[in-house]
Formats: sequence, C-alpha cells, structure tokens
Amino acid sequence: MKNQLYIYNTLSRKKELFKSITPNRVGLYVCGPTVYGDPHLGHARPAITFDLLTRLLTYLDYKVRYVRNITDVGHLENDGDEGEDKIAKKAKLEELEPMEVVHYYTERYHDYMSKLNVKSPSIEPRASGHIIEQIEVIKSIINKGYAYESNGSVYFDVKKYNQDHPYGILSGRKVEDLMNNTRALDGQSEKRDALDFALWKKAAPEHIMRWPSEWSDGFPGWHLECSAMSKKYLGKEFDIHGGGMDLLFPHHECEIAQSTIDNGKSPARYWMHNNMITIGGQKMGKSLGNFITLEEFFTGNHDKLERAYSPMTIRFFILQAHYRSTLDFGNEALQAAEKGLNKLMDAMNNLEQLVTSKESDVDVKALKEKCLTAICDDLNSPILIANLFEGVKIINSVLAGKQKISEEDLVYFKDLMHAFVYDILGLEVETSQDAGNDEKLDEVIHLLLNMRTEAKANKDWAMADKIRDELQNLGFIIKDGAEGATWELK
Repeated sequence: MKNQLYIYNTLSRKKELFKSITPNRVGLYVCGPTVYGDPHLGHARPAITFDLLTRLLTYLDYKVRYVRNITDVGHLENDGDEGEDKIAKKAKLEELEPMEVVHYYTERYHDYMSKLNVKSPSIEPRASGHIIEQIEVIKSIINKGYAYESNGSVYFDVKKYNQDHPYGILSGRKVEDLMNNTRALDGQSEKRDALDFALWKKAAPEHIMRWPSEWSDGFPGWHLECSAMSKKYLGKEFDIHGGGMDLLFPHHECEIAQSTIDNGKSPARYWMHNNMITIGGQKMGKSLGNFITLEEFFTGNHDKLERAYSPMTIRFFILQAHYRSTLDFGNEALQAAEKGLNKLMDAMNNLEQLVTSKESDVDVKALKEKCLTAICDDLNSPILIANLFEGVKIINSVLAGKQKISEEDLVYFKDLMHAFVYDILGLEVETSQDAGNDEKLDEVIHLLLNMRTEAKANKDWAMADKIRDELQNLGFIIKDGAEGATWELK
C-alpha cells in the first residue's frame, strides 16, 4: 500500500488526499518558460518544486508522465492580448530569426536546469509545434457557442461562459468585480467585452510569427496553448496541473474555461502553485527588471551578490522553504543554506565511514516514518530537511562512539538517507568547480598558507596573523594541525 500523499489543491483551497485517475499512474502538466531570456531564480523555483513532486511520486511507485511546455509564440507583452510577442521583440533587438532566439534560450534553460539537477520532463512540447491542435480547440469552442470571430481574431466569451460555469473558480474572483475593475483599453474595441480573452490573434503586417487559419493569418492566444498541449499528451482530464502563483489568474483560469467548453470537463483534478521569489519584498521577474539570472548566481557576477553560489546551494535554498511560502532573496539566507548543505553532505560522506556494533541504540525506522510523513504532507521539504538533520546527529554521534548501530540498522539507515537526500530532494555531490572551490582557488589559498608557514618559521608573527585574519575576513576558516594548515569556506 502506498503512503498517503496530501496535496494542497488551489481549486478547493484545502489539502486533499491524492488519488490518481488511473491507479499507479500520474499525469502532470506544468507551465514551462517563455524562452526569450536567460533563466533566473524565479524560473528555478517551479522547476525544482515540480521536480521534487515528480521524484516523490516516483519514489511512491507511481509511473509519472510529466509534460512541461516551452512557450515560443503568442506570449505578448504584459501577459495580455495586445502588444508585441516577447520572443519576436527579442528577435528584432538581436537581429535574429525568432526560432534562433527560441533555440538559444531553450538550450540555456536546459543547461541550467541540469546544473540544478532538475530532471527532464517526459514530454516537452512547443506551442509552435501544435498550431493544428490549437486551431481544432478553437473550432470546438466556436461551434459550442462560447467564442466569436472579430476582424480576423477569435475571442472567448467570458460573460456567456459565466452564465453556465463559474469563471473565477480557481482564483476566487467574481466576474462582477472584474467588470468593475476593468476599463476598456485602446485596441480592444474588437472585443465584445474587455474581459474576453484571445484564442487567436490576427497578425499585424509587421508581426513575424504567423500561421494560416480560416479566420486570418495569425497566431494562437497564450492561454490556449496549454489547454491544447495538455489535452494532446494527457487527455481531456488529468491528475495535476502545476505552475507559479503568478499564473493562477488569468492564465490558469482561462485554461479551465477553455478546456471545460472544449472537453466538457475541467482539465485537472488538482491544481498546485508555488509561491514567488522576492527581492526586498517585490516579485522577481524579467518584466520588473529586478531578476538575477542563474548564471549570475553561479559566477557571483551581480551587484546584489556578495559572491558566487553553487547550483546545489541554490537548490537547497529553495527546498528550505515550503513551496507555497514566499521566499525572499538575500546573501545571508543563501550563505546559511550553503552552510546547512555542507553540513548535510559532509554527514552523507561520513555515513560511509560508520562502524557497526552487535547492538543498536538508534531508532532509524522512526526517523524514516517522520521523513516520509513530512514530505507526503504537501511536499513539506523544510520539515523533511529538519528530520534529516536528526539523521546527521545520529551519524556524528555514531562516528564519535557515543551511539551504536547494528549492521542491519546501518543498511536501513543508509537506504533512507540516500533515498531522501539524493532521490527525493535531488541533492548531489558537487565537484569542487561547481561548489566554487576550483583548483585555481585551492592553489592560491595554499600559496598564502605556505607564505604564512614561512612567516611563522621566520618568527614574523605579525605577517602570519595578518594572512590568517585577512583570509578569515574573506570567509575562509583556517585550521592549524599536525599535518599543516587547512582551509574551508565558512
């Protein structure tokens, strides 16, 4: 019998016991990136959140089909129905074909996700590769009377939909309130109502990305893409739809409306949303210009960064907070995460050095139960990590001879620590270069330590102390031992 997994369902606004539509199988759809710039910390959070979910489901013996799309057309500026396509705009600036932009930034996204040890999805469809499927969905919605053509564009009729179905069921918003807060904007006159959203947009003469349809040469609406691709690969109804909280409205709300009319049912049973990463309390994002790319984190090349942080430090930093809580960026928080990660990974290394006894005075089965209970409670990774540090205490205690562990318990203990640290949390041992302690740095520090040794041999205590103190000020811990001085990062 599988462990019971509880998920907070945004649709019901409560934790629910997860039950898949098909026993032992899970269909998961997550909104992927719009590829017109380098991935930043805000992109890392949903990727890691749903990587964690996929890893847990796999650990619980589910076969997971994980679909995460690439948006390469139709995502207009300000996430609305007017303005330039974000990718086409970038292509003009760079004097490239739009698909050159798409290819370049998709490759960059994959590269940085790999560094974060985020597994590839089962299927990664692109919006531009599914135009036919999107046109078919639009025809279905028009034929059922919930969309209309206007000047070559096609719009979804929100008011009519709301007469028969609750528009706002996911976000909790009411059409009446939305109408009162929405003003007609220039360029929206072809809509019957300002709340209506585009299923197909007629391309302006200067618009680069366009496809033929019976309504016009144009391109699909951003919201429509996910409805068409999730249906193609997961069916009319699937288990879990995920994404960032910033997509909850209008993107996911529109998905539900479109799919409900097209398929006769809501697309997903469970809706999961990770919260935002903030800088000084403000959402991190490209549109706000306050983002820090993953490359900048890994190199330290940003004025808000005191130094470089390794991919596993970033992953651990994100996992230390619950996915539904906001996570505020800060150097102190990152350095604390780095320290905690190093402690955990040092213990994992020491785990292999433990010596067994005939008797055992550690309760490793109780620890596994606590770890599993935590992560199955709506992916509570911070509580899981806290429990794993109880495992760290056991490792250190056995290593110091203060506790005993039997051979049988040690095998069980190793299995549980490996399962939760490596398989579920997705942490991995980094090379010295990934961790920021590359060979060149090691050589420089040892050169300074050798100079300090020479200074001590010459009884130049002031110089020896100065080298030690300056290194400590830069964040290095210097330890003197019988074999000479050693160093590590704080």
